[in-house]
Amino acid sequence: LAGALLLGAFISLPAVAQKASGGAVATVNGVAIPQSLANAFIAEQQAQGAPDSPELKNAVREELIRRELLVQEARKLNLDKKPEVAAQADLARQAIFIRAFVQDYLKKNPVSDEQLKAAYDRMKSQMGNTEYKVRHILVEKEEEARDIIARLKKGEKFEDLAKQSKDPGSRDKGGDLDWSVPANYVKPFADALTKLEKGKFTDAPVKSDFGWHVILLEDSRAFTPASLDELKPQITQSIQRQMVDQHVQDLRSKAKVD
Repeated sequence: LAGALLLGAFISLPAVAQKASGGAVATVNGVAIPQSLANAFIAEQQAQGAPDSPELKNAVREELIRRELLVQEARKLNLDKKPEVAAQADLARQAIFIRAFVQDYLKKNPVSDEQLKAAYDRMKSQMGNTEYKVRHILVEKEEEARDIIARLKKGEKFEDLAKQSKDPGSRDKGGDLDWSVPANYVKPFADALTKLEKGKFTDAPVKSDFGWHVILLEDSRAFTPASLDELKPQITQSIQRQMVDQHVQDLRSKAKVD
């Protein structure tokens, strides 16, 4: 969200462009566009994979000129005085400050090797050592699920009955959810799945927040999770999110909110 709003903030913060130091990359109708603004824009593009080059610098300069022209036209129409536009500008400012704070906080509180190892061990424990090849049919009402189970017991094919599933991701594949570990499913689904025998389906509908499931276990096999080195980026991001969330909760608990 912060990244998406940042580019919008370049439009909504012309005052910063006039006060920033470091020389001007261009002047549009007497309004200077500071080099610092161009540097920030270039850094954003490089973070997304753009190579540092004269072409990039020129493209950024041209984009900032276009933006300044549009800002000036918007001001002529007094659009900056419209309440909804001012509110969007405030949101953009907030996004910039929030991102700067989060980056600073994470720099000062790096994830330790001990945190990574503990999180990886917890993940391995939750995933277990078995993965399952599963099909399911998801319907709105329990009676529908019971009817499907009755039809399966009479010999109808699971793949055919799956066409009435309300799960668009698996409906056209005969209800196939492919191979996965129980931890990737909601608890009622996972609990029912791990109790099934190979080739069997649930005798009773399984209720979850999504509706009523009929689950078929096609096969199971041993599962070995990826190594800590392979998962380090994802685990690090997960820990960082938790750290920031906890810090925000701490700030909230200490704040005076009327």
